Amino acid sequence: MITGELRSKVDRIWDTMWSGGISNPLSVIEQLTYLLFIKRLDELHTLREYKATRTGMPIEDPVFTAEQDHLRWSRFKEAAPEQMFETVRDRVFPFIKTLGDNGQSDGEGNSTYTHHMKDALFMMPTARVLANVVDQLDGIDMADSDTKGDLYEYMLGKIATAGQNGQFRTPRHIIKLMVDMTAPTPKDVICDPACGTAGFLIAASEHLVEHHSGTIYKDPAARRRFNDHTFHGYDFDNTMLRIGSMNMLLHGVENPDIRYKDSLAEADDDDAERYSLILANPPFAGSLDYESTAKDLQRIVKTKKTELLFLALFLRLLQTGGRAAVIVPDGVLFGSSKAHKTLREILIEEQKLDAIVSMPAGVFRPYAGVSTAILLFTKTNSGGTDDVWFYDMQADGFSLDDKRTPQPDKSDLADILTRWQQRDAEDDRARTDQSFLVPKAEIADNDYDLSINRYKEVEYEPVEYDPPKVILERLAELEAEIAKGRVELEGMLT
Repeated sequence: MITGELRSKVDRIWDTMWSGGISNPLSVIEQLTYLLFIKRLDELHTLREYKATRTGMPIEDPVFTAEQDHLRWSRFKEAAPEQMFETVRDRVFPFIKTLGDNGQSDGEGNSTYTHHMKDALFMMPTARVLANVVDQLDGIDMADSDTKGDLYEYMLGKIATAGQNGQFRTPRHIIKLMVDMTAPTPKDVICDPACGTAGFLIAASEHLVEHHSGTIYKDPAARRRFNDHTFHGYDFDNTMLRIGSMNMLLHGVENPDIRYKDSLAEADDDDAERYSLILANPPFAGSLDYESTAKDLQRIVKTKKTELLFLALFLRLLQTGGRAAVIVPDGVLFGSSKAHKTLREILIEEQKLDAIVSMPAGVFRPYAGVSTAILLFTKTNSGGTDDVWFYDMQADGFSLDDKRTPQPDKSDLADILTRWQQRDAEDDRARTDQSFLVPKAEIADNDYDLSINRYKEVEYEPVEYDPPKVILERLAELEAEIAKGRVELEGMLT
């Protein structure tokens, strides 16, 4: 989330572009994203130059060739405004639009990135506006993960559309927790059917690089599988698709399968039972019309509520043995409608429900105050739920108000991951602890209610009070002292 100084910088840049003639807020977002992307490309190339200098080897995977050196941010930012404008418009922008055409697809520039960038337009109105914006953006550090996604989140909140569109970016530390809990492997085929800026896919790719780099880069075939066949994402917002593609490219995934698709409206048999891991925080924008919803999802659970339809979609997309970590609103856990109960019963009786991590209501502030939970399950089509692991997250390392101030000493995330990885030791945990196991039979007896409050026991410490007679005697003594003090004060005033 953008805060403090960075927020002020973005506000000033927004005002510069607005006063310069770019009045459409989404156009502002796109143009800023392109420029930040160009800046980050130069930073990546510079890092590779430093590495080459230290090792005495040629630059590994250079972003720019020697002939393209003038296209780098650090070069054109020093030019006069008119020259900068001409360079960016006529040379840099066409360069980034074809950046994904590296011969990995079919040699015709049809990689995911170039597909989404083909309609991108350079809309900076004047050289003065471009020079002003470049000068201000130069002070923004792009080294710390996907600032572009943070920018998009902040802009959506700024133009008051985030709540209407349901486009809430998941906090990065929550994404990392979910990825670490599912522990992706090089064999996984990973999907986010509501990928937005591709935060989950990026975190999964970082996990694979950190823990399995030897496997995913061991030969050209393994590298091609990682770049072309591991990551899949859908969204129906073209701006999101462009930002997501740029994010993935910057994080080393050259050709992910990120495409335009309304996940709930289209039934695509090619995607059925295709994925081994789903990571998602789908938008929960309310209800849909029956006619616009895929009929195969309605057969699983007859409802118009998007949160239930997405869970039905996840079950359709997963392979047998595939697993999922998804965020759901608390209503999914205890809703009393027939659709709610049916879906919970399917997860528990027909699949393997692994865990419920209940999160505090402030996790998505300042954009939403709704209570949510992380749902982890495995598709088996043959049951397998014995016990469900519950964890009552009290803190995530940030304050739970709109400011979301960092509080690193108040975080349950490390404990959640440790206990999840050592679930065999959870048998002896009491219902008064933060985590515990609940047998399937008990959940079934409670009408498949998955609310943690249904099973958690609260310890009340007995408080002993003095007898009323003693309390009244103390009150009388206090009144006497007050009266005495008043008399003394009156004597001082006469």
